[in-house]
Amino acid sequence: MFLTVSLILAVIVVAYIVAQSRLKLSVELAMLVAALVGAVVAGNYLPLRHIAEGSVTYLDLALIFFTATLFMNIIKASGGLDFTVRAIMTRFGNRRAIALILLMFIMLIPGAITGAGSVSVLVSGGAVAMALASMGISKQRIAAIVFLLAGLSAVAPPVSVWAMLTCAGTAIPYVGFEIPLGVPVLVLGVFTVLWLGLRRSEGPGDEAVALPEVAPDVTAGRTILPFLVVFGLIVAARVWPWDMPILGLPLVFMIGAIVAYLLNARKVNFFQVSVETVTQLLPLLTTIIVIGIVIQLLTLTGVRGLISYAVIAMPLWVIFLLLPITIPFSEGVLGFGGAAVIGIPLIWTFNSLGVHPTVALSGLSLLWCLGDALPPTAIIGRLTLQTVGYKGSYGSFLRTCAVPWLVITAVGTLMVVFSGKLAPILVFS
Repeated sequence: MFLTVSLILAVIVVAYIVAQSRLKLSVELAMLVAALVGAVVAGNYLPLRHIAEGSVTYLDLALIFFTATLFMNIIKASGGLDFTVRAIMTRFGNRRAIALILLMFIMLIPGAITGAGSVSVLVSGGAVAMALASMGISKQRIAAIVFLLAGLSAVAPPVSVWAMLTCAGTAIPYVGFEIPLGVPVLVLGVFTVLWLGLRRSEGPGDEAVALPEVAPDVTAGRTILPFLVVFGLIVAARVWPWDMPILGLPLVFMIGAIVAYLLNARKVNFFQVSVETVTQLLPLLTTIIVIGIVIQLLTLTGVRGLISYAVIAMPLWVIFLLLPITIPFSEGVLGFGGAAVIGIPLIWTFNSLGVHPTVALSGLSLLWCLGDALPPTAIIGRLTLQTVGYKGSYGSFLRTCAVPWLVITAVGTLMVVFSGKLAPILVFS
């Protein structure tokens, strides 16, 4: 049985490589084709029931992505984002450190709400990049700041997809992650913007640019109130758990989107923004659907069990040593699928060995976010360069990220290794 499943895994790997290198399929299609080939080789032919079940495994995450991104897009379309960025630069432009930290929050919020760093780049990346350019920061470092903050935003609570996917596969409640995820993200975010942004770096073609104009009817109240409604509903469910009805994050974000639409001074076309949101999220939603199918088929063929066994059989010190390499690499190759394929057996192993799963999973999430700059996918990395307009080499961009990258790697790894000692400080539920 071990040999049979190992051969099926080898066939899946070869099929994935061929689908990407020869057939030039996207990562999502390559994963799907490889899993289907594995199912056929295992004698299951075309398992339609498993494909159907797997496609809706993460339906709740897809709903969160859509409603949260719709909420942020309505804020953006109403001029709220440009208003906020301009207000920060007008008030704190001469106090560089404060301006950088406030711009950090502008980058973190979309990804924290939606769970997707790509949404942070699409929604906030352009406006934040213009603000950073107005401070005399080079495009190379602007690209590094936008990418790293977008990655950290996907780790930040309340929605962290890597943690959610792993919790869904390990029967661990997605509860108590606010501080283990939030505190490291804030600390590392502050370090990143200050390290890369404190020093001016004008050079040829890096002249300061003007900030976007804002319509006079856009006010602070109209911009802030929708966020207060969303966070108020989330907090109310925690403060009054027996009195507050369970709305669920998709409904909370939809309520926030409706409030933002009703308050906006511009005539935002709700239907048009909804269609644009679906178009914008198609790659992400496709990834989530394919991951569910792939995990279902890997379970059917026994490959998922084989990977779990390989992780469990590995000495703990070897696992810790390989984390900074294998975790980002799994994200670069499989996207969010890395959490489902590798994260689930890792958390099973950690839990059985006394490693605190909540803190360890928070540390792993910090490592996963770095993989979004690694080939073959490099989703957020490539999107960042397009948004910022950076024309230099990809290698130069990665070298600019080096110091914050190493610090994030160290923090994430140490959170896993010393999760037991950090748990009393970071976990309160």
